[in-house]
Amino acid sequence: MLETERLLIRRFATEDLETLVKLRSDPEVNKYLGGTRLQNAEALEKRLQFYIDCYAKYGFGMSAMLWKESGEMIGWSGLQPLDGTSEIEVGYGMTKEFWGKGIGFECAKAWLDYGFNIVRLERIVAVAYPENKGSWRIMEKLGMKYQKTEQHYGAECVFYTITRDEFFRKFNQSQ
Repeated sequence: MLETERLLIRRFATEDLETLVKLRSDPEVNKYLGGTRLQNAEALEKRLQFYIDCYAKYGFGMSAMLWKESGEMIGWSGLQPLDGTSEIEVGYGMTKEFWGKGIGFECAKAWLDYGFNIVRLERIVAVAYPENKGSWRIMEKLGMKYQKTEQHYGAECVFYTITRDEFFRKFNQSQ
C-alpha cells in the first residue's frame, strides 16, 4: 500500500468491480479513457483482472485510490505495462469531485517515487489524449518530457517520459 498526504492507495480486488464501473461511468471521466467502448462492466471486468495480474507478475499495478478522510474510493492510479510496448507507464484518474485539487500530481509523484526507488526502474512513461490538457500538465509538472504522439489504447496519445536521473534531479533526491 502507498500512502500520501491525502490518499491511501491499495491493490485492487475483484470486489472493487462495481465501484470501478461506477467511477468510470461518468461521461466526463471516461471521455479520455476510450468512452463506453472501454469503460463498461464487461471491459472493466477484464481490465480489473489485468490490474490484479500485474501485481502477481510485476509486484505493482493500477490500484484503488482512497480518500484518507472518508475511506471512499475516489479513483485509481498506479504503474503498469503500457499496452503493446516494453515500457512501464504511470496512470491516474479520479471522479470529477476531486479534479483540480492536485490529486493527480500527488498520486503520480508517489508512483514515480515507488517505481524509481523501490522497483528500480530506469524510465517511466505516461500517455494521454492530446486534448486532456490536465493530464499532460501533471506529467510536465512531474518533470516528464513530451516525446511524440502515437497510438495507444486505440487512440492518438501524447507520450511523455522521465528517467530515474531526471526524477531525482527534479525532486532533489539522491539515488
